[in-house]
Amino acid sequence: MEQEKNRTFVEKIWDIFSSVRFAVVIFALISTTSIIGTILDQKAEPAKNIQILAKLFGESPAPTLYNIFDKIGFMDMYHSWWFIALLVFFALNLIICSVDRLPRIWRLVKEPLVPVTEDHLKKFPIKQEIAIKGNPDTVKDSVKDALKSARFRFTEIKEERGYQFYAQKGNYSRLGVYITHLSILIILLGAVIGMRFGFKGYLNLPEGDVSHAAFSDMEKELPLGFEIRCDTFEVEFYGESDMPKEYKSWLTIIKDGKEVVRKSIVVNDPLTYEGITFYQSSFGLVPDGLSRGIFIFNVGPAGGQTTTINLRYGDTFQIPGSSVSGKIMNFSPALKMDEHGHASTYANHMDNPAVLIDFFDAGKYKYSGWILKRTPQTWQLPDGPRVEFIDYWGVEFTGLQVRKDPGVWIVYFGCIAMSIGLFIALFLNHRKIWVKLVEEKDNTRVIIGATANKNRTAFERKIDRSIAILNKKQEGEK
Repeated sequence: MEQEKNRTFVEKIWDIFSSVRFAVVIFALISTTSIIGTILDQKAEPAKNIQILAKLFGESPAPTLYNIFDKIGFMDMYHSWWFIALLVFFALNLIICSVDRLPRIWRLVKEPLVPVTEDHLKKFPIKQEIAIKGNPDTVKDSVKDALKSARFRFTEIKEERGYQFYAQKGNYSRLGVYITHLSILIILLGAVIGMRFGFKGYLNLPEGDVSHAAFSDMEKELPLGFEIRCDTFEVEFYGESDMPKEYKSWLTIIKDGKEVVRKSIVVNDPLTYEGITFYQSSFGLVPDGLSRGIFIFNVGPAGGQTTTINLRYGDTFQIPGSSVSGKIMNFSPALKMDEHGHASTYANHMDNPAVLIDFFDAGKYKYSGWILKRTPQTWQLPDGPRVEFIDYWGVEFTGLQVRKDPGVWIVYFGCIAMSIGLFIALFLNHRKIWVKLVEEKDNTRVIIGATANKNRTAFERKIDRSIAILNKKQEGEK
């Protein structure tokens, strides 16, 4: 009690942070709060999280619970001061625990092996003893050959009544746990750097538009430091269905007025520039699409070569090499025809884009028809000319997830270090072995003593195999 009273404040704090119990408490707090942070959408609109809380706790207490969680910081938990503090406490606990225990482990790692007495050998957890015909000088080489299966490099000394061999292996495997501790600290450092200096946002970028910033969930502008342009966007469907097979964006990075990078991205193939990564995540129609969209057609006379033309909604065009002209009258992003031939739009995506065109011959109205982008059969007009619907450019936007994480490579390095540390800690062990040859009349008594800090059974099996080889050799000599 007197010794406890005489301890300084720093020593008491050191004892707390070097405690395994403290590590369990901190880890439990981090795990519990992370679960809450996973359930609640971080930096989302209040209505969204109130809806989540209403499902969990009911409609009545949901707004009150939201206000409480918001004041505590659960709506942006990974940037809150208390979560950062928990990570710092966890890191301090790992550092202090490691520093507190490392000197003792280091002594075990660097401690040189020395010969031991026969009585000491018999007290080891792994021990074997056999008798071999012959004196120590004649059986020494046989014993060493048999023990080679254990892959030890033995030190040999001459004793009064024989010889003694001893060796150790895997002494540095005791440091595997410290490599794991260090890897956790590296991962935490990378995560904190990512939270402090990185961001996660989105960008809905229409075809042809340029943006110098992304946006957070709270509509906060996140400057990129360069400009990004969506050159075009395209969706590929499964057969004739409306299920997207792949959606692809052609993006251009512009830096100081110059185009520096061009790349097409799909869901699992993002674009990264200056540490900022753009992931393909969604797509949709621009609200004012009809006023900005450009129809792209290949038109030509019957059997003749087609010409590419670009038109806007309401424009009139002439089919080269013929007297047929057309005027764009209507557009549907997803056209459906009922059994009576009435057209309707069934979706707000470009699932089945179609354009209605009135056709004229020498200025006189002839007929109207829907030209469908995904149905080439509609491109051929009844009297021969061809109108291929290639695209309606500028009416779609590509939905990009934008992420900057300067700590990600530190996290990757930490994960590699953790894999190495765990492999060393779990699959390698520190093994020591002593073999004493003692002369007794016409025989030599072989005494084996060994230790292993883990996986002792496997080490015992190796020693048993060596003894079996020795016995077999002895029987062969008889």
